Amino acid sequence: MAHPAKPTTTLGRIVNEIEETMIALLLAGMTIITFINVVLRYGYNTGLIWGLEAVTFLFAWLVLFGVSYAVKVTAHLGVDAIINLFSPPVRRVLALIAAAVCLAYAFLLLKGAWDYWANFANLPQTTGKWFPTGFEEMRRSSYRGWYETIDIPFPEWLRWIQPIMNEGEDYEKIPRFIPYAILPFGMALLFFRFAQVTMRLIRGEAESLIVSHEAEDEVEAVKHMNEGR
Repeated sequence: MAHPAKPTTTLGRIVNEIEETMIALLLAGMTIITFINVVLRYGYNTGLIWGLEAVTFLFAWLVLFGVSYAVKVTAHLGVDAIINLFSPPVRRVLALIAAAVCLAYAFLLLKGAWDYWANFANLPQTTGKWFPTGFEEMRRSSYRGWYETIDIPFPEWLRWIQPIMNEGEDYEKIPRFIPYAILPFGMALLFFRFAQVTMRLIRGEAESLIVSHEAEDEVEAVKHMNEGR
């Protein structure tokens, strides 16, 4: 059975609270916007024109936060029927190999996410096909900070970013680099979580990256409730 990691330091508990709060806020935001849109559409024959796009971005943020969070709490499902045929030392080696593959995959995702987001954030992409070997030379003509979303209006309290990202020109919609920022951040967090679980495997504090027999354990935990009926 895989056991979720529990924060043991003050910083760890703070980060854990931030993650769980962000996930709850994103889910609440999606629910509220969708509910308001349904009421406006069927009650008043109108709606939030930016609602669908906003919910789409919120859902993307929720998924990318959730992926790394599920790694931390060992909530990802996996098939271990064949792995369990081996002895514990062999299973540990296989788990470390799987962790190494996950680290490499997360690193590649991080590079790709940065290069994609950099297009919209007036930042240089990395050089190198697979692994970053540096940063490309940035030219002003290649700035893409002026790219906007389709419908989400630009809030007034963000006007201070216009001189920095859009040469002082007014934004009518939210610039894309803001919602797309979750891509490199989410992939960096995913890489960090895989690094954490890898260290737990090395120290013998975990046996797997997946949830393993968690479902069977939950069935056993409530089995007594059905006895005697």
